[in-house]
Amino acid sequence: MKLQGLKVLDLSAFLPGPHMTMMMADHGADVIMVEPANGVGEPTREIGEKTADGVSVWFRNIARGKRSLKLNLKDDAGRELFHRLADQADVVVEAFRPGVVKRLGVDYETLSARNERLIYCSISAFGQDASIAKKPAHDLTVQGLAGLVDLNRGLEDGKPTLPNVPFADASASLMALSAIMMALYRRETTGRGDYIDLAMFDAAMAWTPNVLGPVFAQNRPPEPKEMRSFGGSAMYNLYETADGEYLILGGSEVKFAANLLEALGRRDLLPIAKLPPGPDQEPLRSFFRETFIAKDLASWKKFLSEVDCCWSWVRSLDEAINDPYTNERRMVFTDSEGHRHLGPPIRFREEPPTPVPSVPGYGEHSIEIAREAGLSEPEIDALIARGVI
Repeated sequence: MKLQGLKVLDLSAFLPGPHMTMMMADHGADVIMVEPANGVGEPTREIGEKTADGVSVWFRNIARGKRSLKLNLKDDAGRELFHRLADQADVVVEAFRPGVVKRLGVDYETLSARNERLIYCSISAFGQDASIAKKPAHDLTVQGLAGLVDLNRGLEDGKPTLPNVPFADASASLMALSAIMMALYRRETTGRGDYIDLAMFDAAMAWTPNVLGPVFAQNRPPEPKEMRSFGGSAMYNLYETADGEYLILGGSEVKFAANLLEALGRRDLLPIAKLPPGPDQEPLRSFFRETFIAKDLASWKKFLSEVDCCWSWVRSLDEAINDPYTNERRMVFTDSEGHRHLGPPIRFREEPPTPVPSVPGYGEHSIEIAREAGLSEPEIDALIARGVI
């Protein structure tokens, strides 16, 4: 596997860091979850629905294939153990509020002085040195300040709504993985690691090119209901069907509009599809609303199966997970104990991922990891007795 032999120490929690390091574990990296010695560890162990074995679904899908080290970093001996592990590591990931790792003595400057090949990735809401760097935040608050929640406005009431996908978390995870891979590649020629300051705010904002037109070109905020991506385009929209389901048109190219309108016997409306998104396309949107609500979703699926245009329909996550196509892509797999997992989205032909479905018990690997760091049995016993590991 691509990352075989790579050692990663993960101090992060919840979603961005743990999801990213799980993807690394799926491709062979030895990922050690460094969990606080607070009796709980990774918070997602106790969050959300759990399967019959008592494991939360969230935890199972960010922790598989990892090892767990319960460690008190506020204890000098615990800190020294972490230093020894970092001496052997390739990557350290942390997601504390800025300043915390410095106080704990596990910051980049301290660790890189001992291991110049170390790649250290700090994931935070707003970066390490911005004026609001220490502001408490999770995905929703970051999306709000990045201008993304404002884009989630209802087409009828114009009010913002909660985003359903943790986009700031997700984009930060992917950006962090990309940055770490770049740093590993560069290390091959320089022999030196690097420090990565990854802000969720930056990662989320970086994905807005398709909606920046009004801001950069006209110095005004976007009006979502008038924009191509949010309801302004008749061919990029949701339409209710007779049975209360929703059909999706998802491609505003003129060729798709021509194919669909030809099939519906209304090619005369094609000039409207060529107009810019916004009020001028209302006649076509109105036609689609009146047309699609006249029949149920099953009828439209049959009809549109013969039309070359971008379309789909709104279905639940449960339906998507259980779809045969999802199985074809191996995006869901079942382990030997019958538990389902999300599959690895990154695949290589020559070295495919091999996810290890087991999840670590809290502190399950503390003793073996301490041994790997070179601690003697009496030293390990002393750490256990003091609750350091």
